[in-house]
Amino acid sequence: MTEKTSETEDSVAFEVEGGIAWVRFNRPAKRNSMSPTLNRRMMQVLDELEFRDDVGVLVLSGDGAAWSAGMDLKEYFRETEAKGLGAVRKAQSEAYGWWRRLRWYRVPTIAMVNGWCFGGGYGPLFACDLAFAADEAQFALSEINWGILPGGGATKVVVDLLSMRDAMYHALTGELIDGRKAAAWKLVNESVPLSDLKARVAEVAGVLLKKNPVALKATKDAIRRVAEMTYDNAEDYLVRAQEAANSFDNEGRKEGIRQFIDEKSYKPGLGAYDKAR
Repeated sequence: MTEKTSETEDSVAFEVEGGIAWVRFNRPAKRNSMSPTLNRRMMQVLDELEFRDDVGVLVLSGDGAAWSAGMDLKEYFRETEAKGLGAVRKAQSEAYGWWRRLRWYRVPTIAMVNGWCFGGGYGPLFACDLAFAADEAQFALSEINWGILPGGGATKVVVDLLSMRDAMYHALTGELIDGRKAAAWKLVNESVPLSDLKARVAEVAGVLLKKNPVALKATKDAIRRVAEMTYDNAEDYLVRAQEAANSFDNEGRKEGIRQFIDEKSYKPGLGAYDKAR
């Protein structure tokens, strides 16, 4: 299913196939730069997809040669700033809002970086749970090249994901790195040739689709939450989170244990239990 129902909504497109929602930035002529219109539409798309029974994984990619070249300098910056501080704050809220929504999304999310990923594009890149890039993709914090600091969370992204030395070099120079360097720096999980990228992402999505969805949501939230906790606080949080997950879907947990102990039909270290039973 492809959603392109009006000129306004053309900035984002998606299809749902085999449990995967393939969502795309759809401004290829603008290198998929994020405008206020795109940011509003992306929030609507996330709303539409989150609780659909046929969506178990969301993949975010871009049409054309880019993933996203960051914020639209004309529409997001110049035109918005001309309308005053209120308009600027509104545009920021709309952009950061859907990135925040993506960080805590109900299903696992994967960034499929097929091309350019610059500046503001690091916000949704970090928001996705996993990230895979084409070897040919190009990454840069380009803000330094036009006279500002990497805002909108971009500095926080590189500090969280990269070593201090790599983060500092990346932000101060504005130099391009390719997908292989991005993977070596751990900005993304893996880099593969562009021709293999969708197949690799589909393969990983297929693995996730076999897992218990309640456990997936609890696990992805736990990874993000405990990163900023002390060990004792994390230990307590994880105990409570497990209790909450068990109370919400105790039958799923029981079924996994039953298949392992009673049937001996699978081994947890080698794969997931059959959640269709």
